[in-house]
Amino acid sequence: MSSCGFDWLFIDLEHGALGIRGAQSLMQASQPNTPCVIRVPANDEVWIKKCLDLGADGIIIPNVRSQMDAEHAVRHCKYPPVGERSVGIARAHGYGLKFQKYLKYANDDIALIIQVEHIDAVENIDSIAETVGIDSIFVGPYDLSGSMGKIDDLNAPIVREAINRIRDCCRNAHIPLGIFVTKPADVKPYIDDGYRLIAVGIDTMLLSVVAKEIVTGLKV
Repeated sequence: MSSCGFDWLFIDLEHGALGIRGAQSLMQASQPNTPCVIRVPANDEVWIKKCLDLGADGIIIPNVRSQMDAEHAVRHCKYPPVGERSVGIARAHGYGLKFQKYLKYANDDIALIIQVEHIDAVENIDSIAETVGIDSIFVGPYDLSGSMGKIDDLNAPIVREAINRIRDCCRNAHIPLGIFVTKPADVKPYIDDGYRLIAVGIDTMLLSVVAKEIVTGLKV
């Protein structure tokens, strides 16, 4: 994946069986050729600091529903005086060899991405976007649609209205906006609409599609 030209890779610890050691192995294989962003399992101090100490270029905090949730993420993602992130010596710090340099630039260089994926978050989107320290807002369209009783119906008018409300808020607040899509054909409309952090596809889905093509081709 890191040799294919992607701008960044999404490492997901929220869903699936991947663990912290696996995430580090993926980053060791990918960086510095391709930046890696980790989605932590929860808005939790321990998970946040572990993933940052691995050397992630950014982290995605799932299921942020309020400004309080967003402030909690900032507090544990940023070193003092911005936040309260604790200090460890790990891969991110060159195991001590790049410690001072990392401390100096980490607050500015590491992306903190807030995931909005529930109707409660949409209703609180203005205050979430005002939170000092967040770098981007990322839409989770499937869970958002589920929280509105329209799971997987991303074209339902109320779901589109909610997503557009997030978009408009981010535009007004000058916050980069992201979203997840499954197919390359779905990307361009979002780019045209101002989205800049777009995740496309899932590794397991890519493998299954190609595997299905092989099997189908052999059975002709």
